[in-house]
Amino acid sequence: MTRSFEEVVLPHLDAAFNYARWLTKNDADAEDVVQDAYVRAMRFFSSLRSEDARAWLFAIVRNTWYGRFPRRGESAVTTGVDEEVDNRADASLDPEAQMIQRQTVEQVRRALEALPTDFREVLVLRELEGLSYKEIAAIVGTPLGTVMSRLARGRERLAAVLCTSELSGEHRGLP
Repeated sequence: MTRSFEEVVLPHLDAAFNYARWLTKNDADAEDVVQDAYVRAMRFFSSLRSEDARAWLFAIVRNTWYGRFPRRGESAVTTGVDEEVDNRADASLDPEAQMIQRQTVEQVRRALEALPTDFREVLVLRELEGLSYKEIAAIVGTPLGTVMSRLARGRERLAAVLCTSELSGEHRGLP
């Protein structure tokens, strides 16, 4: 039984957009990248050999981004990510706890965006998208050891950025 493009690839549209948004650092470019990636995915759907359409699609998104914005990664001028997308607070919390949660989410988002693309990318794929090291290695086209190294170094850098912002009082809204 063959499955259609709509059944196999379309369920991953939101995840593909989220990944593209982390790569591009803005919604408009992410939309363009995902649109181009989906056109390519549709064109090459017959080449999908595994059951893991998500990792296959992420590789296409990544390649589309690099094709559209060659080595733009670190020097890009960004217009910002839509603040409301990932900033939903848990409704079961009291208002003060919701505010703290929103501030924490924003602080982590900014810290992730401050990381070099190579580190940000593997952290997003592992921690936010839940992909395995092997899937990440296939998506970014690097050996498994490189993925593990980037994750470790990315986590260290993320912790350092978060620690620095915490020490500066940023998490409490202080100047």
